[in-house]
Amino acid sequence: MHHLKVENLYGILKESGLHMEFNHQLEVNPNYLKGKGENFLNEVFSGLGGSGTVPILEKLKFDFKVNRHVFLYDDEVHFNRYRLTSLKTSMYEVFSFPWTEAYLRLCRTYEKECLKTGLQERIWNGPPIAGKLFGKSEIAGELSANGSSGWKLNAYNDTQYDLVSRLHGYKLIRIPLYENLMIGGSLKKIDDLLLHPKEENRQGILNWFSRKIY
Repeated sequence: MHHLKVENLYGILKESGLHMEFNHQLEVNPNYLKGKGENFLNEVFSGLGGSGTVPILEKLKFDFKVNRHVFLYDDEVHFNRYRLTSLKTSMYEVFSFPWTEAYLRLCRTYEKECLKTGLQERIWNGPPIAGKLFGKSEIAGELSANGSSGWKLNAYNDTQYDLVSRLHGYKLIRIPLYENLMIGGSLKKIDDLLLHPKEENRQGILNWFSRKIY
């Protein structure tokens, strides 16, 4: 479903003549993280209960790129207490992102929605490395004690995306599925618009997107 909505958005934007790169990948230069960057990641990693060597992604995969802007469409599993923990660290005081305040609010508001979609084993427990880094998950849905190692890994990786893209000279634009835009005199959720795109909404979506890059 995520891919469908991203492809629909990409199709609308590409028709407008924007020069875009779909599924852009960025090779991570670990040297950019030396010093302050490592400190930021250490703070988030330890705040989430991580132990052992702090991992660094070798490659970042973005939904698409427009010039020096890179974009990620965030679905329900990105909004929970662990992402909230990461967003409250010093990195987000040093670096300003246009979406930080909205994400803090969304993480506080929509954890129940995350619970509806994030209980699958591959999300709740995550890949094997999640358990090694953050300990064994509790039973699915139990957020007390050690909670979800998979959710913690997602929150940590989201922070890596935020930091690494900035250090590589890109402006990261995150689009939450809960974002509303005004079309035809009423607020509409972008997720609904992209799931079943209608011709009459295309210009409104393009105008909304254009405000993010200009």
